[in-house]
Amino acid sequence: MKDKGVSRRSALKTMSVIGASSLFGAETAAGKQEIIKYTDTKGSLSDVRKAIHKKVFQTPFVDTHEHLPEEKERLAGQGHPRLKSDDWTVLFSLGLSADMEVSGMPRVVKDRFFSPDVDPLEKWRLLEPYWPFIKNDGYGLTVRKTIKRLYDVDDLSNETIKKVQKSYQKVRQAGFYNHILRELSNIESCQVDTQMPPFVESDMPSFLMHDIDITAMVDIRDIPAISKPAGISVLSLSDWHKVIDWWFYKYGRYAVAIKSANAYKRDIDFDRVDAEKVEGLFKKKLDGQELSETEKKALEDHIFWYAVDKATELNLPVKIHTGYLSDVNTMPLGRVAQHPALASKLCYMQRDKATRFVFFHICYPYYEPMIALVKQYSNAYVDMCFSWMMNPVSAKEFLKKFLVAAPANKIFTFGGDLRAVEMVLGHSTLAREGIVLAMSELVEEGWLSLDDALNLVEPVMHGNARRVFDLSQKYEVLSKVKWT
Repeated sequence: MKDKGVSRRSALKTMSVIGASSLFGAETAAGKQEIIKYTDTKGSLSDVRKAIHKKVFQTPFVDTHEHLPEEKERLAGQGHPRLKSDDWTVLFSLGLSADMEVSGMPRVVKDRFFSPDVDPLEKWRLLEPYWPFIKNDGYGLTVRKTIKRLYDVDDLSNETIKKVQKSYQKVRQAGFYNHILRELSNIESCQVDTQMPPFVESDMPSFLMHDIDITAMVDIRDIPAISKPAGISVLSLSDWHKVIDWWFYKYGRYAVAIKSANAYKRDIDFDRVDAEKVEGLFKKKLDGQELSETEKKALEDHIFWYAVDKATELNLPVKIHTGYLSDVNTMPLGRVAQHPALASKLCYMQRDKATRFVFFHICYPYYEPMIALVKQYSNAYVDMCFSWMMNPVSAKEFLKKFLVAAPANKIFTFGGDLRAVEMVLGHSTLAREGIVLAMSELVEEGWLSLDDALNLVEPVMHGNARRVFDLSQKYEVLSKVKWT
């Protein structure tokens, strides 16, 4: 079929009239999307957008980053400390929790909103004054797409909150992970980081695949919790090495990667430091003595590289948090701005090694340098996890720029970065819509042919992840695992 297309001006004019949601399609009660036929100023729907929309919404994602508890924990009300109430407010448990407070909601009111002791229907009255200010940002859009797809509700209001709560309870039943992730979100597999413990033996091992989280290993947080499963008493740095070895050698063949979120507390400028230089510092830490910032950095630097070298030995990619820090009134933006430069330092240090770094969240808001980084370094990859929910317009622009600047096999386009499984549906829908827009605009602007755009869909949505994380081998191993 010959590509008719539409002009960029015409497409924008059409969007201003019908809205972006109509451009992508209307959700049916079954959770599927069907194309809405509309006419632009030339009288026809863009064949480009029809073709790309169809391809993107039929293609499964490999979800490269989540914080999902096990389904049995959600059902038992033990999913995560931030999932305090077993009601509709779990949809607000990550980004929107921060936005609520930033928009003006007092902390005491926010605490009541998430409290299990407050009636779920009364919680709407706590949110109602602030909802108009946050409902249109990426977090708010994710909630709205979630309740539309799951509960057939367009928006939160006095009239709809009862249906939302009732539908929440109806959906949250045994098997709802499979229903939401596989059937509705069209996700092939999820990569989960539970943070503590460093690795979890999942009940769905070949679907909820896990990273080994090294964050607490590096900053030496909660030694008993990390060392007890290994049965090792930690009296020295060499003992801590043995604990790290235990986690890697017990779970390395099952893990898809290692993950460091140390950027929340420090710079990511990890220097190589010999064990002999920090042995005394580790003993000082064990004795409960305060370390100076210089001493603390040296000790953490040594442990970081010890773990990275283990990961490299076991062919595990190294996932590193970069960019925006999810919290309220705490982010040192000047430090965050240095992440791209420090990421390049890590890549340069390992340029002759087999280490592969996956830099998370497109380093928002400093995302353009990350394209240059991935274009320059063969050991660098970028993950768009969280970015569609953080700022969907920036994420779309990032993908557009990346595809015409860097090798297309160096990017992963979706990770929900969520604790509430329901929100993965809304976030993945937002991501698919953004990918459609990015690809369509590149074709309409003449940067890609339609065939080239369509051929890029599968690599960026799942092919790259399958290759880099060696998922065919992991699927095989994990499908046969019997945890002991």
